[in-house]
Amino acid sequence: MAITKSTEISKIEVVGSWTIQVATDTVIKEDGTEISRSRHRHVLKPCLGSTKDSDDKWTHTDTDISAEASEVQAVANAIWTDTIKSAYKTWAEAQ
Repeated sequence: MAITKSTEISKIEVVGSWTIQVATDTVIKEDGTEISRSRHRHVLKPCLGSTKDSDDKWTHTDTDISAEASEVQAVANAIWTDTIKSAYKTWAEAQ
């Protein structure tokens, strides 16, 4: 009786201009037969945070996608152009 656990990207969605939603499934198998599946979702945006200092200057911290699956990195690199990043920063500053 062999039990295995694996993770797989089940869905990558681009919502709006810059939001990426990622669904990852954790699959448990016994002797090759799936006995359990659970889904985790997370959201990525071009910047982790935008802060305004006392001089009214904004600092934007780009999202580090190096730990994401290669498929997710490819999508992020394709849609997060300089134009999109600039639009996101402008939107964040207006909030």
